Amino acid sequence: MDTKLGTVLLAIGPSDSDRLDELAATVLEVAGPADATVVLAHVFTRTEYDDVLSRLEFDRERDDVDPNDVAGRHETILELQATLEEHDVEYATRGAVGEHGPTIVDLATEVDADRVVVGGRRRSPTGKAVFGSTAQEVLLSAPCPVTFVRNDDFE
Repeated sequence: MDTKLGTVLLAIGPSDSDRLDELAATVLEVAGPADATVVLAHVFTRTEYDDVLSRLEFDRERDDVDPNDVAGRHETILELQATLEEHDVEYATRGAVGEHGPTIVDLATEVDADRVVVGGRRRSPTGKAVFGSTAQEVLLSAPCPVTFVRNDDFE
């Protein structure tokens, strides 16, 4: 059985800044030995995207603001890029706007990912029922295996 990975998608969202070290360590463990390319993907909801455009001082009047450019200037992506460069891991950066779960699954398909790495939090049963779970959606719908990096804080 061939276990060579070509592409690993590391999906980052707004709540992942507190677990970047764990996500980076996991993606290095998965991609490094396989010489895989890591796609750093930051997925924004429309509201998050509008907030980031303002915070990073993008010109909102321009029609050609690209989510890839926005993701590439986001602090979490910049930190992960530095880590990957330090370990000589090839990477690309992608940005996308949409609901987190389905958009991550779409990106995994678009980049032909062999593995997806996604973070999440432990949730109480009520939290799962009320808020849903991006990680759960990705785990169930991704076109490839998914590695889940859990944060033990309850939501």
